[in-house]
Amino acid sequence: QVQVAESGGGLVRAGDSLTLACAVSGRTFNVYHMGWFRQAPGKDRELVAAISWNGDSIFYGDSAKGRFTVSRDNVKNTVHLQMDDLKPEDTAVYFCASGRGGYYRGGGEQEYNYWGQGTQVTVSS
Repeated sequence: QVQVAESGGGLVRAGDSLTLACAVSGRTFNVYHMGWFRQAPGKDRELVAAISWNGDSIFYGDSAKGRFTVSRDNVKNTVHLQMDDLKPEDTAVYFCASGRGGYYRGGGEQEYNYWGQGTQVTVSS
């Protein structure tokens, strides 16, 4: 059984940094790309970042460019999302997802078949 579990969310102030972690078990981690999504109240879920199976290809959504950094550790089966200079509009539930293939192809959520439960990030002004 594949399990995806996020951690590291919390309440921070605008301008702070926060790093989210995601652990995957039950499948061969270093074969599949990984993604971070977020969903704010009343909004659709959006892709924040995607990283290929070996980290050589990274995609960032517009909201993450220049402030967020995604990385993965294929020994520890984990992926991280470092978020700097957080803004109130970054407030959302952040989800980690394990992909269907080795590289993100631009297809959004349909490219992911295993999802975590999400972790809340709240940024106060």
